[in-house]
Amino acid sequence: MIAARRFVVSGRVQGVGFRAFVVREACALGLAGWVRNLADGRVEALAEGDPAALAKLAEALGRGPLLARVDRVEGSEVAVKGLSGFRQVADG
Repeated sequence: MIAARRFVVSGRVQGVGFRAFVVREACALGLAGWVRNLADGRVEALAEGDPAALAKLAEALGRGPLLARVDRVEGSEVAVKGLSGFRQVADG
């Protein structure tokens, strides 16, 4: 079964390698999707794949990389779009 979730991460999550961290974690979990910085200082990610892998990504987002400080991770179910690969996209 394939599921998709949108995550928005708040805290000190820009300028600390957070997007690269998300790409590494998502690829290791076999997820497809993208990650980008938002203009308000948050980071947004869309991920598709196995529900258990999405849960593990949510846990990783809550930790973040070493220099990050994650205050909040918001997640919501979204429609599956049939994405492939996981990459950084232009800031939103």
